[in-house]
Amino acid sequence: MTRKEILDELKKVIAPYTTNKEMLDSINDQTDLIKDLKINSANLVDIIIDAEAKYQIEIDYDSADKMINVGTCIDVISEKISQKNEEYR
Repeated sequence: MTRKEILDELKKVIAPYTTNKEMLDSINDQTDLIKDLKINSANLVDIIIDAEAKYQIEIDYDSADKMINVGTCIDVISEKISQKNEEYR
């Protein structure tokens, strides 16, 4: 998956949890999940769980700690997808 494809799907995962719907359309790598999208810490866990289900990956605690902005979320998801694909080869 490309970064753009992951971003497009990630927007759908994030949408139910943000109170800043206007910002959702213009998110980029630097968009902060808490400050910009007004997502609370409990919902961050929900987003990680939803991302795991969406992409059929497992996100460990260290990776989850990095997921503070959109760019790092995409990086973690991309890395986990690649690891999963390597396991199936």
